Amino acid sequence: MNRLTTAHGPLDLARHPEDPREQLRAWDAADEYLLRHLAGTAALPGAEPAAPVDLSGAVAVVGDRWGALATALAVQRQAQPPVQISDSYLAQQATLRNLDRNGLAPEAVRQLTTRDAPPERIDVLVVRVPKSLALLEDQLHRLAPALHAGTAVVGAGMVTEVHTSTLQTFERLVGPVRTSLAVRKARLIHCAPDPELVRPANPWPHRYDLPADTGPLAGRTVTNHAGVFCADHLDIGTRFLLRNLPQRHGFRRIVDLGCGNGVVGTAAALAAPGAELLFVDESHQAVASARETFTANAAPEAVADASFRVGDGMAGIPAGSVDLVLNNPPFHTYHASTDSTAWRMFSGAHVALRPGGELWVVGNRHLGYHVKLRRIFGNSEVVASDPKFVVLRAVRN
Repeated sequence: MNRLTTAHGPLDLARHPEDPREQLRAWDAADEYLLRHLAGTAALPGAEPAAPVDLSGAVAVVGDRWGALATALAVQRQAQPPVQISDSYLAQQATLRNLDRNGLAPEAVRQLTTRDAPPERIDVLVVRVPKSLALLEDQLHRLAPALHAGTAVVGAGMVTEVHTSTLQTFERLVGPVRTSLAVRKARLIHCAPDPELVRPANPWPHRYDLPADTGPLAGRTVTNHAGVFCADHLDIGTRFLLRNLPQRHGFRRIVDLGCGNGVVGTAAALAAPGAELLFVDESHQAVASARETFTANAAPEAVADASFRVGDGMAGIPAGSVDLVLNNPPFHTYHASTDSTAWRMFSGAHVALRPGGELWVVGNRHLGYHVKLRRIFGNSEVVASDPKFVVLRAVRN
């Protein structure tokens, strides 16, 4: 946990879940810059402070990564709570825990997902620029009808996150933009909503047919909502796993862990008729994609045997209840490289698998997942490899 100093006092903040091996903060310079702007305090020593932004109306916060923005806004507001719109289950949980750390009730922030209907009116829109330009595009399409000529729209990101395409997306979907000076490698985006702007159609979700080298899914259609990893094409790691899925039968309960668009779990279901499938991801967009991909490609009778869960990995799945876990773990948290997600996924799978149950993992060779699997499972076998990727199998003893 770390302390963020704001115009309304210090806040104790932490990511969720906390990893004692890492010292990653729950905010960055872009969050600080944005909060200083909203409060009307100077961003640089000696600079004249700007007028504070009027937060008495309806305030929406999009893309708040670990709840720093929503918590800070909740502290200074006494009327209607700010609305936090997030694709991330972990970000939502971090927000709730950070509210509690700072003596605020859960109701101090109204939480919506990217799949929920947006607010009908927004007077202040705060946007933490997401890693995915597609997710920004989709959310601005969804939120634009709630904006009016007087809405204050302020985006924030590190300079490495604010690209020409970012500014063009704001301008194309909301209105004219201008950017601030960079402060501590962070930048603000100021956008003036244009009520007369004619917006193009929202291109999301995106659908495409899978290539011939994807086993039982060859030629089938996959659905990708904005923000899903590799939403416009099949990533090569997943493609490699699809070519090397288990060939044995007898798996009755299968989990697609970190399911993304659901192609791996859908392929497993087609290869194991009658199996019960669980698709899990911390992204609401991903789980919506997986549901549509599976429903479009599975036999009608199989749909009843599939469930879809937004959550933190294998948390909440009963111990010893799973036969097979399929996993392509991420190794980035936004722009930070980390193995903490993989550790939690592997450890959670070990608990949930029955004796003799199997975890199949695909990953870049250099990540050394075999070492982690041997520490957790006591074994690790290479199923397939190429110059870039490796598929590993670990068995619960």
